[in-house]
Amino acid sequence: MIRTIDTTPCLVLSLLNDAGFTAFCHTDYTHTPPGVLLRWISSKPSFVCNSHFPHHGMITLAHCSAPRKMNGRDVEPTKIMTHFESDYGAATKVEYPKGQPVTCVIPNLNCTQWYGFKGQVTASPAMDMCRSQMDVAIEGDWKRLLREMEGFHAIVTYGDYLREVGYALRKVGLAWSNYSEEV
Repeated sequence: MIRTIDTTPCLVLSLLNDAGFTAFCHTDYTHTPPGVLLRWISSKPSFVCNSHFPHHGMITLAHCSAPRKMNGRDVEPTKIMTHFESDYGAATKVEYPKGQPVTCVIPNLNCTQWYGFKGQVTASPAMDMCRSQMDVAIEGDWKRLLREMEGFHAIVTYGDYLREVGYALRKVGLAWSNYSEEV
């Protein structure tokens, strides 16, 4: 898209999500359905991001087009930076509040199996990767998640919506693994 519009769409996607629209980077099938579902269930923006491997009960999630109004109302502290991979255009570096509860859904590449957990934001690091970054403490069986997770895009929404996601997926016949369920 850079060649077409002579910039990256990161900031525009962030602003559209803040305004109540549903707008994602890479509109591929692996994250569009869960992103839309979480948006409609929660009435809050969903942050579509790259997932990194769970480790020590944590997962790092990052992307350059993060919504700033993750709670649906208030703008989180944000820096405007360039898109990470191209060092071009404008992207958001959102600072997420520590302790913020989140729902995370990671679909596999066919979007036939969805993996979910709840967690809490522990940090907004500034590593060499996509600009908006959140470290999330996984509340659940992170070792099982590490063994079974197949996808690489995650969708994050403020709050706990695992029950609602599981209900919707059962209704349409998709496989659901909830790693935060009580055992």
